[in-house]
Amino acid sequence: MRSKSYRFVLPTIVVAAFIGATFLLCQQALSAPPDSGSGAASSSAGKQIYESHCAYCHGLAGKGDGIAAAYLSPRPRDFTAGKFKFRSTESGSIPTDDDLLKTISEGLHSTAMPDWKTFISSDSIKLVIGYVKTFSARFANEKPRPFIVGSEPTMTPSRLATGAEVFQRLQCQSCHGVGGTGVGATASELFDDWGNPETPPKLTEPWTFRGGSSPADIYLRFRTGIDGTPMPSYISSATDAEMWDAAFYVTSLGRTPAWKMNADNLKKFYASQDSDARSNPIKRGKYLVDTHLCASCHSTFNADCTMKDGMAFAGGVKIDLYPFGVFYTQNLTSDKETGLGNFTDAEIKRAITTGVTKANGRMLPFPMPWPSYAMLSDEDLNAIVAYLRTLPPVYNKIPPPEHLNIVSYMWGKFQMLILGKVFPGKFYSGNYGISNPSAGKSISDASKGVQK
Repeated sequence: MRSKSYRFVLPTIVVAAFIGATFLLCQQALSAPPDSGSGAASSSAGKQIYESHCAYCHGLAGKGDGIAAAYLSPRPRDFTAGKFKFRSTESGSIPTDDDLLKTISEGLHSTAMPDWKTFISSDSIKLVIGYVKTFSARFANEKPRPFIVGSEPTMTPSRLATGAEVFQRLQCQSCHGVGGTGVGATASELFDDWGNPETPPKLTEPWTFRGGSSPADIYLRFRTGIDGTPMPSYISSATDAEMWDAAFYVTSLGRTPAWKMNADNLKKFYASQDSDARSNPIKRGKYLVDTHLCASCHSTFNADCTMKDGMAFAGGVKIDLYPFGVFYTQNLTSDKETGLGNFTDAEIKRAITTGVTKANGRMLPFPMPWPSYAMLSDEDLNAIVAYLRTLPPVYNKIPPPEHLNIVSYMWGKFQMLILGKVFPGKFYSGNYGISNPSAGKSISDASKGVQK
């Protein structure tokens, strides 16, 4: 028996919904709520703003498990631990209000965290800060331990040379690669304190630095570390002067961004990127799978729109596309019985580019947009297959499609084409596959879909 049904946001658009909600704030910019000075009113107003605009990623309880969280890299911060990355405080200390104000106002480059100052007032941001601090008892029990950055030294060639030596001695290249390019990094698999993968930034691309790219910003990262990540504080490994020298050296690594290159340099740059992609097809494949949002359809979701634990890429999402039929998304994990484990590379690529599956014939061109994927290069297709091969096996037997009889199908088409009736697609939360090998029936958490 299926449990009580719930409405839920269509999985394929949760990231777009978050981005859309962000830009809607242009039209819904919040002014300071009334009575913002009183404690109870401030808390209530901060909660309202947070739940309207922050919970999509960070979750209602601040645990970093919002609707869009499963799609984002890096994952949204879990506020309940009281660990914050970009601070002007000592390693292990809670941030100051000014630190939080800077992060929320300025955003974090190369992540889904926007610069909220564009959308909401500074008073509203301060109310959100007050509410975010209620998620962790650390803010009630501890005081920040700020570190004041002194006067910035003058950068000289000798300081740059010393900075290069410090960079090598501290083994920064083990995470950031030779010359900060990311190439040749020996620490290829890094994780944060919550077990989420961490990708160190390329130091050659300072516009992606989330905590700022000035020498003072970079010095702070050396001095205070980035809590919750593998980036430590080097206060016990380098002198203050050496950390400044290393910061100057990092600033010297920045390359010319693509939008400022001439044609010849652009060709060389993209040729270098192609070479890097060919040398690491799994990394390239993960990038393609992530950017094409494959997980949005091929992972099952709970009724509250969060991804079901252990079901990433295991398929089992029910999609009702009347009058074409009812379809269930494929298990993309490497399970040999229910996933892609026994598919050949050619069979996987054929499904991606032509919609022809191994067992169930040709797919519709929606919601699986295989006509668009037909334009992928052979190298990109091989990279996608290489990455899919690395997905851990998850047993989830997917039911075959359910098609209407010819009379019902023709009647539905008549209504669509002649009568102009719209039949929105419906996605269902829960798993409609058989995730237990000994079970004889499919399992689901809900039975009511959401129209698209």
